[in-house]
Amino acid sequence: MSCDVGLIPYSALFLLVMFCAATLSAAPMPPAAPTQAQITVLYDAFGKSSDMHKDWGYAALVEYGGKRILFDTGNNPDILAHNAQVKGIDLSKLDFVVMSHRHGDHMGGLSYVLKVNPAVKIYAPKEGFGVYGADLPSTFYRKDASLPPEQRYYDGAPPDIIRFGSAWPGANSQLVDRNTEIAPDIHLIALCRTSREPLNCVSCR
Repeated sequence: MSCDVGLIPYSALFLLVMFCAATLSAAPMPPAAPTQAQITVLYDAFGKSSDMHKDWGYAALVEYGGKRILFDTGNNPDILAHNAQVKGIDLSKLDFVVMSHRHGDHMGGLSYVLKVNPAVKIYAPKEGFGVYGADLPSTFYRKDASLPPEQRYYDGAPPDIIRFGSAWPGANSQLVDRNTEIAPDIHLIALCRTSREPLNCVSCR
């Protein structure tokens, strides 16, 4: 990947240190107290041998400020389901899901999450033609008035905004293209945007 992301509440250094510690533990984790912060890695290709299945991809449960946040969903829904069970994590009890970017190894388990928690709020990066769905002004494509109507999009009279479908059309998704506070002291930070590239990943701070 050309960029990576992290879900980091306001005290970034503290939770980065916690993150490093969390990756070392494979035992079931008790729920964090409302005033504590805890990250439980659910999907990864590293670590000591355990009942967890290793696979390419990433997912972690972040507990902070009384919120339960699933950050990414790994590569395979069955492996995510297995690893969550091993860790004693109930993914039907989430406040929201944050999808960092659109690569399959970070969003492949979303179908399992939606199976057990179909109404969960999902924050995902907004892209012009992204898999999470999006929209663009119809000015994004070149128009040629010399062509006959049947050779022009929408007979030459497109809507002002063109909307694009999602791979999960029934999901409760909110697309993010700017820094957004999604809960007290939990912020989504838009990254990887240039004047020529669409936003394709988000982080949290």
